[in-house]
Amino acid sequence: MAYPSKLLNEGEHVVVTTRTHVKALIFPGLGVLVALALALFLNGLVDNSVVRLVVWVLFLAVLLWFLVGPFLKWLTTTYTFTNRRFIKRSGFISKEGRTIPLNRISGVDFEIGVIDRIFGCGTLVVSDASTDGSVELYDIPDVEKVQLQVSDELHRLSGGDAHRRDDGT
Repeated sequence: MAYPSKLLNEGEHVVVTTRTHVKALIFPGLGVLVALALALFLNGLVDNSVVRLVVWVLFLAVLLWFLVGPFLKWLTTTYTFTNRRFIKRSGFISKEGRTIPLNRISGVDFEIGVIDRIFGCGTLVVSDASTDGSVELYDIPDVEKVQLQVSDELHRLSGGDAHRRDDGT
């Protein structure tokens, strides 16, 4: 999932780009399975073809609402850090985005719960100097690795490497 280069400024390059972990689709998938079981049960219970049609139309509505919608949201939402900014983009037909210049980011933290540890993901918290405070990015795969890459880029941007001496101090 590469970030489109036509949306980057001259001299800008992608440091890391990701999307929410596929774990975010587990509960919608389970909901659809329950709806399918219920639809099959009701289909076997009734002999009326109109009622059966209504049952399957309702199942299709549940399928669209609980699985296709979250899947499209998952598929079209990306989080990208470049050497200049953080970009959140989402949407398929109507799009929305948020950009935070890296020099306004004051910290990048992560949180990993027990379930997150099982799936290898976590929450990335991007704190900035605006009135909005921070952006929480849930279910980010390899969140520790992403946090490290972004922290390295923030350190490089702040000129942290320019103050290092050859003797390591």
